[in-house]
Amino acid sequence: MNRYKCRKEGEKKMRVVIITGMSGAGKTVAVHSLEDLGYFVFDNMLPNLAEKFVDIMEKASQFNKVAMVMDSRSQGFYDQVLPAIKELKKRDDLKVSVLFLDADDNKLISRYKETRRSHPLSPHGRLLDGVTAERKLLNNLKSESDIRIDTTTLTPRNLKLRINKIFGHGEGSNFYIEVMSFGFKYGIPLDADIVLDVRFLPNPFYVPELKHLTGNDVPVQEYVMKSPLAKEFYSHLKALLETAMPGYIHEGKSNLTIAIGCTGGQHRSVTIANKVAEDLKNDGYQVNVHHRDLDKAK
Repeated sequence: MNRYKCRKEGEKKMRVVIITGMSGAGKTVAVHSLEDLGYFVFDNMLPNLAEKFVDIMEKASQFNKVAMVMDSRSQGFYDQVLPAIKELKKRDDLKVSVLFLDADDNKLISRYKETRRSHPLSPHGRLLDGVTAERKLLNNLKSESDIRIDTTTLTPRNLKLRINKIFGHGEGSNFYIEVMSFGFKYGIPLDADIVLDVRFLPNPFYVPELKHLTGNDVPVQEYVMKSPLAKEFYSHLKALLETAMPGYIHEGKSNLTIAIGCTGGQHRSVTIANKVAEDLKNDGYQVNVHHRDLDKAK
């Protein structure tokens, strides 16, 4: 008999969010965002004490949503964190999600320089050495995380909005989809679950009257979608998504990022991302669309 059962028949599971990721990637913003959503948040939790903390919170009946920050400040973090998470996820009385925050190396180094802080893995050495070492050590944890957010291009406000949309729905049972357009010349988004390359579609950039418009403009949308190639591609894409989305939900995934890229992230990717987001919304999913590189120079 499993000793970890809800205290009363039909009682909802306690929601547990584990906040982790690269140092400087936005964990402080995540803490404040979850606190605003009614979570009791414990910063800098020792992994081997996590289960005891959850037990205490369960006994205090007023708490049904808790979050814990586990990161490289904690002694023994790298050896203890994955076993601790696996033990929590075994429990029938908990709904556990691991939120992994990331950013590219240049952005992390820039943030550290702005705050004049040293990196926990390189307190007296080069920042880059600390970031590189931490990324290598966190590789397995990132792979095991449920939700990954790349904060490289996100402002604190936009990160807060992302977290609110993911965790702000009751007990977090809803499935949330982020559809993102991007330009390949600026790099592939780190937190993408599905990446689609639409650089094979007709490019409005080479049409003088369309060059300075974007995929948010109707003339660009009509130009991209009028070709037989685009119509055939999108019919296959829509069928793929209609098949895949229920599968992700069945497997317990709470957040999915679909990244659609063209060369500069101005025309084709924006058009397709808007269309995907609209169709997914019409299918009843919670969707946000984000055009990562739309404000970058053409």
